[in-house]
Amino acid sequence: MIQNKPVKVIAVSSGKGGVGKTNISANLAAALAKNGQSVLLMDADLGMANIDIMFGIKPKHDLSHVISGERSLQEIILYGPLGIKIIPASSGIGKMAELSAFELGNLVRAFDQLESEVDVLIIDTAAGISNSVISFSKAAQEIFVVVCDEPASVTDAYALIKVLNREHGVKKFQVIANMVNGSGHGKKIYAKLSRVTEKYLNISLGYLGAIPMDEKLRKAVKEQKLVVERYPASAATISFFQLAQRVIDLPLAASSNGFLEFFIERSMFANSAINDRINIGSYQ
Repeated sequence: MIQNKPVKVIAVSSGKGGVGKTNISANLAAALAKNGQSVLLMDADLGMANIDIMFGIKPKHDLSHVISGERSLQEIILYGPLGIKIIPASSGIGKMAELSAFELGNLVRAFDQLESEVDVLIIDTAAGISNSVISFSKAAQEIFVVVCDEPASVTDAYALIKVLNREHGVKKFQVIANMVNGSGHGKKIYAKLSRVTEKYLNISLGYLGAIPMDEKLRKAVKEQKLVVERYPASAATISFFQLAQRVIDLPLAASSNGFLEFFIERSMFANSAINDRINIGSYQ
């Protein structure tokens, strides 16, 4: 399938694990769907898949079967609540930079065969600065960096932004503050990160919003439900809807990576560039 209309391609990343990145990806997808958007949610943590856990589903097949050529992408897509389309990953397969040309070719062809168009593609990347994170983030139209009020979270978020900026020329990022206490807390976390990036990097760092510390959200996670569906009146749900509206309002860049087929081409190009740097010893 060649998608005939632009699609917002969003990578949701974080410098470290444990900051709630996957929870944000899943609930943002649900809030967007409730706002009438057709959403495709891709679990791009190829080594530690967990989107399926968030939705309480057990995939029989996943991206590893697409990469091997055993299944088409359409065959592994799961349908979550609100019509959200989910591409599950698996544990134990190679990182994006380790895939062979044959495996990458299967992945490209898989996206071409999708049978329905989407408005938003959300890529839930792995945490950190692995080659797969760099590949998917660089290929996306928007990069959302999830951060919480911990020194390690802020430091590692800066490290991710620094690598993407200095090594790969990415200049635009959006920050989502998670597990905040009060309306001003998220902006304070953003300010901490912004002070460092303004001093050392030439980037645009926006503030997309914050998700509060909410006991209802914790309950939803334990129940393997989305807080947006399970507790529609909760503070977390309200914040996710505010976040979703800001995502909808983000301008759609008139560039090739606004289309799914070009997103895949860009991810392949990013992966190739990383491998080239590794081969010549210039990527640390």
